[in-house]
Amino acid sequence: MMDFSADQRAAILNLARELIREALRGSPRALPWEPAPLFREPAGCFVSLHSIGGRRLRGCVGRIDATQPLIEALKSAARHVLEDPRFTADPVCLHELPDLELEVSVLSPARPAEHPLDFDPLRHGIYLTFGGRTGCFLPQVARETGWTKEQLLERLCVEKLGLPAIAWRHPQARLHVFSVAVVGPEPFEARGGT
Repeated sequence: MMDFSADQRAAILNLARELIREALRGSPRALPWEPAPLFREPAGCFVSLHSIGGRRLRGCVGRIDATQPLIEALKSAARHVLEDPRFTADPVCLHELPDLELEVSVLSPARPAEHPLDFDPLRHGIYLTFGGRTGCFLPQVARETGWTKEQLLERLCVEKLGLPAIAWRHPQARLHVFSVAVVGPEPFEARGGT
């Protein structure tokens, strides 16, 4: 998995901030610079927004597959986090940014698990497929909830796949795991910033 320097972490967060601001202002534009080698490496990516007070989720969107360069995955996740379907009735607004934290999760390519319980919930993200349905949890979910492996899989089935909690036990269910480098969380901007 990628190991990022402090400068690389800052570059990832700053690019996500810029892309989100541009999307909220309705003025997306081409990047004015050539991306550093870090941004050309293939990676999956999720962008998450939480309220600073209470860490209430305000959006989390991304893609698991690590087939695109990080720059493309980050562009897509940063722009689409504002369209998280869970918040269509209360979308993130430009004036809300000073009250939010930003986190970027960079994902390694997913690999098939030998067994449905063959993962470390604190280190691995999980991606389950069954009957044409898919769902994933980043390792932050286990860290924040304290759920066991079984609880994670049950909640994944119910919350993300819309299936009974025991569906992960079915022989046709397939679990993939991936590593995640978490960048942030950091305040989206300083109070009164732009």
